[in-house]
Amino acid sequence: MKDPREVIIRPVITEHSYDMMSKNTYTFEVAKDANKVEIRQAIEAIFDVKVVRVNTMNVKPKPKRVRYQQGYTRSWKKAMVTLAEGQTIELFG
Repeated sequence: MKDPREVIIRPVITEHSYDMMSKNTYTFEVAKDANKVEIRQAIEAIFDVKVVRVNTMNVKPKPKRVRYQQGYTRSWKKAMVTLAEGQTIELFG
């Protein structure tokens, strides 16, 4: 098994992810090669909670331009983790 800190990179804090926290769903940036089972095990190991569901998606790069130079943002993988009823993760503690 991979080290849990290598699987979970950082929490994603946006308006939508902050609203989803009230529904017990937390959003994380994860390693691109991590699968749902590894993500579930890493979240349970790091935060000591029970995970009910893991949804993943690959975020595609967006084209960006700085003056005449064309480029792209980076691509990354996002995981939305739903916890069992009554369990929370304290992200701002």
